[in-house]
Amino acid sequence: MQRYLPLAALAALSLALAGCGQTPGCRALTGAGLGAAGGAALGAIGGNPGLGAIAGAGAGALGGAATSPSEVNGPSPCY
Repeated sequence: MQRYLPLAALAALSLALAGCGQTPGCRALTGAGLGAAGGAALGAIGGNPGLGAIAGAGAGALGGAATSPSEVNGPSPCY
């Protein structure tokens, strides 16, 4: 169970941070970037940063695309 805790935390953080953009594509892109960075960091701790980055990017992209523009705080970075 302890092996999956970092991945669950990464998924939750990706969903929380992915809502920064006006369009679903922009939010998916920024979410993928944030998720990949977090996943690589957590993957490095576990021994496989590449796999962590891939999993984080996927979770971040899905979370970003699923958020609504009303959750945006501030201007969009994709203009």
